[in-house]
Amino acid sequence: MPELPSEIVDYIDSAPPERRARLTQLVELVQQLFPQAVVSMRYKMPTFTAGNGWISVANQKHYLSVYTCQLAHIAPYKKRYPEQKTGKGCINFADKDHIDLAVLTDVILSAMGTMDKD
Repeated sequence: MPELPSEIVDYIDSAPPERRARLTQLVELVQQLFPQAVVSMRYKMPTFTAGNGWISVANQKHYLSVYTCQLAHIAPYKKRYPEQKTGKGCINFADKDHIDLAVLTDVILSAMGTMDKD
């Protein structure tokens, strides 16, 4: 797995301890799926871009978020977990929320432009 830029490492390290491991898990999942992705602090959060696709992960005050900015990308997660708090193109995970990495993988693949959207 490619080494993360120092500003991404600093961002993760600055997260509260109760969220740091989960944030690391999300970042590592994107890296595993897209080792060629360009990693930056676009939008002031870790952002991965490959071709025309992108996805960002963020530590918020009370939760972690995965941003895709398109409802179609998060549709697999909303379908499987309709009670999960979401926005127009993001999923918000409170500390108590389970994160289904298998379903989230479909979200990431969609956002990065490698999966057909239904």
